[in-house]
Amino acid sequence: MLQKISNSRFLGHGPIKILYPGTAVSDRDTGIGSIGRIDHPEIHGNTVIKIHPHVNDEILSYFRTGKAEHSDSEGFVKMIGKKTLMLMKAGKSFYHEEKIIGEGEPLEGLQIFIRPGKKDLKPEVVFLELEDIHSENQWRLLASPDPETTFQFSSQTWLYDVKLLKNSSIQVPELSKENLTALLYVFQGAVVVNDNIALTKKDSLLYQNEKVVIKASEDAELVLFVTDESGEIFKGGMYSGNQM
Repeated sequence: MLQKISNSRFLGHGPIKILYPGTAVSDRDTGIGSIGRIDHPEIHGNTVIKIHPHVNDEILSYFRTGKAEHSDSEGFVKMIGKKTLMLMKAGKSFYHEEKIIGEGEPLEGLQIFIRPGKKDLKPEVVFLELEDIHSENQWRLLASPDPETTFQFSSQTWLYDVKLLKNSSIQVPELSKENLTALLYVFQGAVVVNDNIALTKKDSLLYQNEKVVIKASEDAELVLFVTDESGEIFKGGMYSGNQM
């Protein structure tokens, strides 16, 4: 199964565009397994996203340009950006605020809302300092359910990224289990999958049990989400949960 999800499925008229990936395949769930929602902000200038709650969401802040000062109800205050990523694991109650520093380059990246494995887990905030901004032509595992990664999801969810240079080709990572569902997201650039599916910025491709080969038509930044749809998840999160 290979299904393209066009960038036209994004919602929102402001600087933050919202994708509910499940709406491309179902009228019963706005998410796909543990992948609840993907936001793609492009914010120019100084902006404050005032303090607001999250309940039963696991949010990975993956910014590729710009920076923001994060503060939260757990007492953390830290600048995040292209080399400092953050995972907020909001259980029963969690509040945070972002002050976007608009000097120089805009803030652009992803806010990834993953469904937790269980309801009302203990809130936790984890930061990841990357050695390099990009992993060129090689997949980088950023988050998983396993202790091998600094970012550890409570659900059966894996997250990879790669910067694929123009005319380079790469296969998707070999997955640890059968019957996992994957969503390939084009953050920047353009690629062709299996010689016949063209994807550009904000397009994505859903696949399961398929051989997938990606070739970059131009330099491309890709993010790969993998979920076990048979795994235990809580679908009632404030932002990650099923909105139907």
